[in-house]
Amino acid sequence: MLLDLIRTMRPGQWTKNLLLFAGIIFAQHLLEPRALLTVVSGFLLFCLLSSSIYILNDVCDAEQDRRHPLKRMRPIAAGRIGRGTALSLALTLASISIILSFVLNRGFGGVALAYFALILLYSVWLKHVVILDVLVISGGFVLRAVAGAVVIGVAISSWLLICTILLALFLALSKRRHELVLLEGEAGDHRRILEEYSPHLLDQMIAVVTSSTVIAYALYTVSEETVKKFGTKNLQLTIPFVLYGIFRYLYLIHRKNEGGRPEQTLLTDKPLMADIALWAGTAFCILYLL
Repeated sequence: MLLDLIRTMRPGQWTKNLLLFAGIIFAQHLLEPRALLTVVSGFLLFCLLSSSIYILNDVCDAEQDRRHPLKRMRPIAAGRIGRGTALSLALTLASISIILSFVLNRGFGGVALAYFALILLYSVWLKHVVILDVLVISGGFVLRAVAGAVVIGVAISSWLLICTILLALFLALSKRRHELVLLEGEAGDHRRILEEYSPHLLDQMIAVVTSSTVIAYALYTVSEETVKKFGTKNLQLTIPFVLYGIFRYLYLIHRKNEGGRPEQTLLTDKPLMADIALWAGTAFCILYLL
């Protein structure tokens, strides 16, 4: 049962909370021990908070998940964890993480509370509203980035927030497409909102978001604000890695039928992992060593 409780917390999804480190990296405070420890603390608290929401979401979706070819194996859907036990764990995790978030930093606590409220609202209502469902998911990613900046008291570039929401939309729309293709004619039985989408519509939306993400990131690297802040134009050298990463992900979606679990894809596809490592290494050298 302990293993099932851990699986229900979805530790694999915690990689999404790495976005909290965007603020400290691009504010060039990554090598400062005190600031780094503060962000690590915030990251751990967000992991607990996001796990509480995943559990609540699994409780709400248990019936639909039992009809899903993959999600039916989740502990709650499979009946290995009772509804009462799951709710108790979720409320405990949420309470602890939100209280400690306010102890760590009041502003950070406010963002954490806003994140919890937004995603909870998504779980019980907004995920059933077409287009707004993916926008709310993207908003959750933006709040993660904001939380990472707030917890150490640094400003986060509006360009970075734009890139974050566009990239999050890209991943969310890709996941919707994967669900639609995987479930085919039974998509509406599992999740009613999928009836509002079609592969063609999602491909159109993904195309818009993909081009917008690349353009926004390219403009960020060469903008006057960025060059003045970092004292270099070399950040544009990371653009090829962003291009390859997006193209590789599109390849995995359309040719390998992946994209249903972005966190798993990002951690298992070796070319994509290598590309992310090269982007991170290049950005680190530009921001901290040159």
